[in-house]
Amino acid sequence: MFKNKGSEADEINKFNSVSKPTNLVLNILFAALAAMCIVPFIFVVIISFTSEQSLQMNGYRFWPEEWSLEAYEYIFGSGSQIIRAYGITILVTVLGTLLGLVIMTTFAYAISRKNFAYKKFFTKLIFIPMLFSGGMVASYLINTKFLGIKDTIFALILPICVSSFHIIILRTFFRTTIPDAIVESAKIDGASEFTLFLKIVLPISLPAIATIALFLTLGFWNDWFNAMLYIDDNSLIPLQYLLIKLETTMEFLANNTAMMGTSATTAAMNLPKESAKMAIVVITTLPIVFAYPFFQKYFVSGLTVGAVKE
Repeated sequence: MFKNKGSEADEINKFNSVSKPTNLVLNILFAALAAMCIVPFIFVVIISFTSEQSLQMNGYRFWPEEWSLEAYEYIFGSGSQIIRAYGITILVTVLGTLLGLVIMTTFAYAISRKNFAYKKFFTKLIFIPMLFSGGMVASYLINTKFLGIKDTIFALILPICVSSFHIIILRTFFRTTIPDAIVESAKIDGASEFTLFLKIVLPISLPAIATIALFLTLGFWNDWFNAMLYIDDNSLIPLQYLLIKLETTMEFLANNTAMMGTSATTAAMNLPKESAKMAIVVITTLPIVFAYPFFQKYFVSGLTVGAVKE
């Protein structure tokens, strides 16, 4: 005989429900996993506020015997230089992320359309950088000799603003998520490709775009290699490269005290070597920590795309 719909619903709910003991165990497990991710960063912050003498005598502790701001005083001792480096990094991150999104979303949308005549050619073309690379020498010659972007802000933006992998992700999202019926109905109503892309495709694709935007933001914020290759002008040095130079200088002074005078040796021995390393981690990580919640809501909505069927 046929089962009652109410009994079927009860069986489904019973199958999907979790008992209280199991729920408690899962909460404890996930709380422990969250603590394993958060506690190390908190420990790094504590070490960055620990005096160098306390670190040498007592090692790393969650509650140090002596608190100190000497690591941050040493890093921010350059004054306007680190403020300028922060400004350069923020500018590069914002402009690079926006430029990368414009280029990659338009390219991905074009090759995702079935009626685009050259989609196979451009799809194969975008796969080539994923398989082969001209190498660092070829890239350096193109950027410096052909494009002439050495010692310009574009040297920090153009080399990493486009990724073949990100284009493939966006193309796949456009192809599988944007219903053809919506596109066709918009064209019947007289919408141009530009209007269709801006008012229909982009709003539907916010989860994928936010994911790529976060990847780009992390890439630009953490980049220092391009600055090392292309930037000689101190006014264009980004934050990451400046902090690396500060750390290198500090390590050099600490390791070559025998070659210095008495006063220089004393100053080098008092440098906050260990706490400064942790302070560098905090300075470079905190802006991304504060930026992540902005993207998180799009990640959550992206997880539910297509999960509910009418």
